[in-house]
Amino acid sequence: MNAKLILSLSIFFTFIATAGYCQTQMPAGMVPAAENYPGGKEAMYAFINQKAIYPPQAKRNRIQGECVIGITINSDGTVSNIKVIKNIGGGAGEEAVRIARLLKFNAIGYKLETSIPIIFKL
Repeated sequence: MNAKLILSLSIFFTFIATAGYCQTQMPAGMVPAAENYPGGKEAMYAFINQKAIYPPQAKRNRIQGECVIGITINSDGTVSNIKVIKNIGGGAGEEAVRIARLLKFNAIGYKLETSIPIIFKL
């Protein structure tokens, strides 16, 4: 009896630990900021997937969806004025802001205000 319980619990916790392994996915539509990222949209979302940590509260409550982050890309490629436009809750908005702070774009020579969708999916 105890062996079955231990086995069941270990399978359950393994599932919980691996659920949400692929934290984000690439949106289907065009992302204007991505054309200024070195390597384009695929490289930008590969970086986001590498750095993203699925928020524990969102994972626990099975929250998934799209957070939209508004940013300003400065003329030198740095990011400023980061704000959450759409938040799905459970700490996903804060995680999306953290990731946006890490992004570095090509120097474009002018300021560009744009948004980045970050999709959290379990």
